[in-house]
Amino acid sequence: MDELTDKQLNGFRQSLMNTREELLVLLDISAEAGEAVVLDQTRVGRLSRMDALQQQQMSNACRAGYKKRLVEVQHALSVLEQGDSGLCGSGSCDYGWCEQCGELIDIHRLEVKPESRFCVGCQQATET
Repeated sequence: MDELTDKQLNGFRQSLMNTREELLVLLDISAEAGEAVVLDQTRVGRLSRMDALQQQQMSNACRAGYKKRLVEVQHALSVLEQGDSGLCGSGSCDYGWCEQCGELIDIHRLEVKPESRFCVGCQQATET
């Protein structure tokens, strides 16, 4: 296959929009859990306070992951929008093409992670 079909692109667009909405909800929920922990020992025991601090740190780590993925999803949506507006000269623009080697990203990878910017080989090479 040389290019993604319009049907596939629309499916990925819908998946990306759904993921964006889910991430925004998760960010709202995690914002509450990441609020400052009250350090008043008269209200909370030492172990409870340590638990609260640990939960706050875990929440902040999750929140950072959600933010990172949200940026990736928004980037993929903007690439799709560029293709829709004809800014790239072709209907599909650069969505679905590896940013490193220029090859089409495997459809199964895009189905699992539609915000993928690299094929599996290039992604593995950047992670090692």
